[in-house]
Amino acid sequence: MEFCFVFQKHEPQRLKFFLKEQGISKGLLAKIKFQGGQIFVNEQIENVLYSLKAEDRVRIITPDEGSHETLLPDNAPLDIIYEDEHLLVVNKPAGIPSIPAQYHPNGTMANRVKAYYQKKGYKDQVVHVVTRLDRDTSGLMLFARHGFSHALLDKELHKKKLSKKYQAIISGDLAALKAHDVINFPILRDLSSIIKRQTGTNGKAAETEYWVRQRNEELALVDIQLHTGRTHQIRVHFSAAGFPLVGDDLYEGSMSLTLQRQALHCGELEFTHPFTQEKLYFRQKLPQDMEKLVQTIETR
Repeated sequence: MEFCFVFQKHEPQRLKFFLKEQGISKGLLAKIKFQGGQIFVNEQIENVLYSLKAEDRVRIITPDEGSHETLLPDNAPLDIIYEDEHLLVVNKPAGIPSIPAQYHPNGTMANRVKAYYQKKGYKDQVVHVVTRLDRDTSGLMLFARHGFSHALLDKELHKKKLSKKYQAIISGDLAALKAHDVINFPILRDLSSIIKRQTGTNGKAAETEYWVRQRNEELALVDIQLHTGRTHQIRVHFSAAGFPLVGDDLYEGSMSLTLQRQALHCGELEFTHPFTQEKLYFRQKLPQDMEKLVQTIETR
């Protein structure tokens, strides 16, 4: 893949430092050097020690990314919301893990994306997961189509410039539920379980903001904005606050209703495109199982 830049500083600068400012890591530079890529300045091949001058035009060619031999393709359906040469946004169904685990090497969203890349015959077939969701959480997932895109999107994620918003259905003592609030209990591992988390003073800082959209005496639909990204954060926070997610048996959610998974959906994704600088916004409506439960809130 090819990327072009123009050096616009008045003072000379080493090419390697300029490329670092563009988000090109040492690892990617090594791949360019040793795996078939090239670097041009004004259409002449140069190395990273070249001293750039104002208006120099830099062009890099990155080597094609082969596929992970250990990642198995899965031809199950893939609901694509958006795609270009740099990124891919998909709608994940509930019940599907985001990535393989040691004893479950197939049947994940990453496996489905791998099969899709193979069918399309893409030169870059490494699957780069930018945002994950729990197995039983539905909604929008973001993949990078190549390593450079992944690095730039990761920077947005760590700088909190990539926004994910969720919708959840909660129960509990809803008389105490505020219309808008921020839950900020620290989160740490629950030593009684290999997957469960809990709140506690020795945990890592975590902040979850929510707004109530609909409610009755038994259920409430809430919009959620995460300000940190701890494992199971939404599920742990609402359970600790006394409002567990419906269907979330791991965190004491009600299992008496029709929903048999945690009522959690990633419905909005917003970020700046790493190459065009366009503001991208995606919205995915609630899946049928959650929508059916929401309709009971409206009619009671």
